[in-house]
Amino acid sequence: MSVEVILQGLVSGLLMGFVYALIAAGLSLIFGLMEIVNFAHGEFLMLAMFATFWAWALARLDPLTSLPITVGLLFLLGVAVYHGLIRWILGAPMLAQIFATFGLAIFLRAAAQALWGVDFKLVKGPLADGRLAVGGLFIGLPQLAASVGALAAFGFLYWFITRTETGLALQATAQDRQAASLMGIDTQRMFALGWGSAGASARPAWARRERSSPCSSTYSRTWARPSPSSPTSRWPWAASAMCRPPSPRGSWWGWSRYSRVS
Repeated sequence: MSVEVILQGLVSGLLMGFVYALIAAGLSLIFGLMEIVNFAHGEFLMLAMFATFWAWALARLDPLTSLPITVGLLFLLGVAVYHGLIRWILGAPMLAQIFATFGLAIFLRAAAQALWGVDFKLVKGPLADGRLAVGGLFIGLPQLAASVGALAAFGFLYWFITRTETGLALQATAQDRQAASLMGIDTQRMFALGWGSAGASARPAWARRERSSPCSSTYSRTWARPSPSSPTSRWPWAASAMCRPPSPRGSWWGWSRYSRVS
């Protein structure tokens, strides 16, 4: 194996790892707040991709320009899921909570397949299209754009949780929800905010690789498909499991360890 192939693999893994770290932060945020494992997080990622595709198909909005709209839609979806389902199972046995989120995952996936079919949906001619050639290494522009977006979103999430009054209220709710409630914090509002933030964190993952051969001249494209059973939905679980939630910095540390191993 040549040095060029190794460097290409490192660069590609690093770029996609930024996205995985952001998704893992959403997972750890929910678990840290409510100690509920969201098995439907991969389906949130799927819906983020479909939202990006339909914004392009219906309104010809580029994935970059539709970012604020789709982030808002995913945030509202997360809040709606909390009020419609999660708030009713907070005090339920763990098995009921697992069944609820797992059932939500099956429902969202089946609904996407029924509405939009099982074929790949491709965004043609996005602004971030093609690839960069740097010293014999190839960097897909969709991957690069998604990585930069993930870094920016990750930085904003970290600032929000550690530097704002609402973020500190989130941390207080995660540490002791009863004490936080006695201090005047609306814990239900914090829970809804956590689910909305976790849903919105899935949006920067709209860029996916069509092929993974590091030496291939094929460049990255943007596509969506109603199936979350891919590394993008599995690997963040490993990253989030290595940190102490809710901790964006811990998710970043967990991702860095997992990416080195993988």
